[in-house]
Amino acid sequence: QVQLVESGGGSVEAGGSLRLSCASYGYRVSTYCMAWFRQAPGKEREAVAGLWTGGDIPYYADSVKGRFTISQDNTNTKLYLQMNSLKPEDTAMYYCAADARFAYTWYFQNNFRRRDFGDWGQGTQVTVSS
Repeated sequence: QVQLVESGGGSVEAGGSLRLSCASYGYRVSTYCMAWFRQAPGKEREAVAGLWTGGDIPYYADSVKGRFTISQDNTNTKLYLQMNSLKPEDTAMYYCAADARFAYTWYFQNNFRRRDFGDWGQGTQVTVSS
């Protein structure tokens, strides 16, 4: 059974930084798509950043380009999101997601749609104060 466990959320002032981590357990394939999504109260869950564990161009939402960096460890089982220059509008619950059903190009060309990801973590809260 696949399990994703996030950590690293918290509260920070605008301009500060946080690093989120996600550990994945139970995947039977060595390469798959992993991503970070976020959901603010009253808003849709949206993709923030994503990558292919086998290596490829990462995906970033326009709102976080230049501020957030997605990465993985050399075991391909841990995903990170380094968030710099945080803004109050980055406040949300952040979720780690993974999926192995499609080629990376599918997720990328469809802008990392929520419905294309079958495995989700429980979420970690990020709060940015002004």
